[in-house]
Amino acid sequence: QVQLVESGGGLVRPGDRLSLSCAVSGLTAENYGIAWFRQSPGKDGREWLSTIGLDDGNNNYADLVKGRFTIARDNAANTVYLQMNSLEPEDTAVYYCAAVAISPKWPVVSLFWEGQFNDWGRGTQVTVSS
Repeated sequence: QVQLVESGGGLVRPGDRLSLSCAVSGLTAENYGIAWFRQSPGKDGREWLSTIGLDDGNNNYADLVKGRFTIARDNAANTVYLQMNSLEPEDTAVYYCAAVAISPKWPVVSLFWEGQFNDWGRGTQVTVSS
């Protein structure tokens, strides 16, 4: 089973930037898709933000974060990052990373809803407030 641990959340002001980390362990398959989701206060379900393939680094973004958020991976460190810029109060949420085993070169554009992912971290809180 894959273990994921998120870190880097906190309280920031509108316009600030923040970088989240997802430490991944227990990888046994040839390749994984790692995604970031978030759950905003009072909302049901988790909102998909971005996915990256660990083998080739191909990635995909939700329109609502495209151009503001950047996903990256460091395979040597077994870590996936989410760089978030120009944060807004609407970005306040618990941020989760999730993993699914996939075939090599699997198109990550097909990985964008929470039901596709098998393993989840516990989340890290991000609060954007003045």
